[in-house]
Amino acid sequence: MKSIKYICFLFLIILLNCDQKSNNETAIKIKISDVLNIEKLDGRLLLIFADNDKTEPRFQVSEGLNAQPIFGMNVEGVKPAETIYFDQKAFGFPYETLQDLKPGDYYVQVLLHVYETFNLSNGKQVKLPMDNGEGQQWKTSPGNLYSTPFKITVPEGGIKDLNITLDQVIPEIEKPKDTEWIRHITMKSELLSKFWGRDMYLGAHVLLPKGFNEHLEAKYPLMVFQGHFPSDFGGFRTTPPDENMKPEYSARFGVEGYNIIQQQEAFDFYKRWNEPDFPRFLIIEIQHPTPYYDDSYAVNSESQGPYGDALTYELVPYIEKMFRGQGEGWSRFLYGGSTGGWEALAVQVKYPDEYNGCFAACPDPIDFSAYCLTNIYEDENAYYSKSSHKIIEVPGHRDYLGHVSSTVKESNHLELVLGDKSRSGGQFDIWEATYSPQGEDGYPKRLWDKRTGDINHEVAEFWKENYDLRYIMERDWDKLGDRLKGKIHIYCGDMDNYYLNNAVYLMEDFLESTTDPYYDGEVDYGDRAEHCWNGDQENPNYISRLRYNSMYVPKIMKRILESAPKDADLTSWRYK
Repeated sequence: MKSIKYICFLFLIILLNCDQKSNNETAIKIKISDVLNIEKLDGRLLLIFADNDKTEPRFQVSEGLNAQPIFGMNVEGVKPAETIYFDQKAFGFPYETLQDLKPGDYYVQVLLHVYETFNLSNGKQVKLPMDNGEGQQWKTSPGNLYSTPFKITVPEGGIKDLNITLDQVIPEIEKPKDTEWIRHITMKSELLSKFWGRDMYLGAHVLLPKGFNEHLEAKYPLMVFQGHFPSDFGGFRTTPPDENMKPEYSARFGVEGYNIIQQQEAFDFYKRWNEPDFPRFLIIEIQHPTPYYDDSYAVNSESQGPYGDALTYELVPYIEKMFRGQGEGWSRFLYGGSTGGWEALAVQVKYPDEYNGCFAACPDPIDFSAYCLTNIYEDENAYYSKSSHKIIEVPGHRDYLGHVSSTVKESNHLELVLGDKSRSGGQFDIWEATYSPQGEDGYPKRLWDKRTGDINHEVAEFWKENYDLRYIMERDWDKLGDRLKGKIHIYCGDMDNYYLNNAVYLMEDFLESTTDPYYDGEVDYGDRAEHCWNGDQENPNYISRLRYNSMYVPKIMKRILESAPKDADLTSWRYK
């Protein structure tokens, strides 16, 4: 009897070995070229397919109707020439596994998004992608490895055998150069360096006012433009549009020659900046990418660190000292759209005395009971509307006519492919990295299960108490009301692509009907306007979105004249 059991056991081992050999023989095998002189690496390995060769597959990854297949898995300690067997069951989008991949011709590419190990000040260790000057973009991040795309045919029954070599390294990005008008600064943040356990830096592009070098007695008010990572100061150009530029069509706006329009608007702003009646301000576009996203959301966070304090108490005073800013709360203003819209409002609310007004356009959800189309406090699931007898997926993106191109589930599943533990660099993951408490593993706690959409209401309550701006303002209005009076301005299109107008409606209800003292600000909507509408009722969205740097100036000047202290300097910077 024992001999029979022993023979059966040996037979089982042989079967398992044969199965493993068969899997390896038909697997997707990936290795790093030994000519790259690369040491051991950790990161997220991404396998990407594209059904066309318009651009490299890595540049065709999206969640919309043009989505191309992508699959992801973590790797640790990978060395050159070492074979990596890509997991056939690795999670993918829009196909969940490789076995589901539709047969046909594809261009295939692999990319390794490299992770760095951080030893946090609280003793936890995490592996995350460090920004390398690109603004936390996995497709273009210097140091990431990728393969040269090539064409394959996926037959019925799936891929049988595929060998791919990571033979390219994304090069470093050249830093922008200073000009007569624009300066670029970088400073080490002591607060952030302590949190992350390594040197961390903040940066900014500074637009200087006309006469800066001639009027040495002048001290200037400061306009802080919040938003996604800027590679340089945008929307400012000292020359007319390039004469030989070929017009490009903007599918988003349905406008021919939008590239030329952008250059013309940038040149027009330069001319306006130099007019005698234009106020002399400092304008800064700040750089504060984190290992989770292209910017920090400008607030303190358990998983990202004290970015709010670092920006307000380190970077802003540093710039004001270097470029002769007034250096007082009455002279500082915040503005921006989308992410920048949320940041402008959040920073004003959390640092009410350090700034004198915010202009928040199309802000990310400012009331989490309208977290896009999800009420994180009452809904049980973020992906499906509650129903007993049918399933309806929650939409994620629409156009101004209501046509839906993606869902909340799809957005989150793509993020899960790009990185687990909130490491995708995507929109929902950065909200989580900013708003969530930190878990025992050092990563942000999930608001909802990324696969199923089931909501964790304990995490939702943490979000509410710390980052739900409408709730916080209502809860603390007896302390904030007088300090925020006249400072809150919010703008949103009523057909915002991401349904962000829903939260603005709720904020407006509170501000207009329940605030005492009255908030004395402004909430306005653009009829049928999509994302990034910023309060311009006269021009189409494709024009007004290019005028952020100048359109709020009249409102800022009015605010300064009404609210500046009696001893404030209102003259040195108002020269012709």
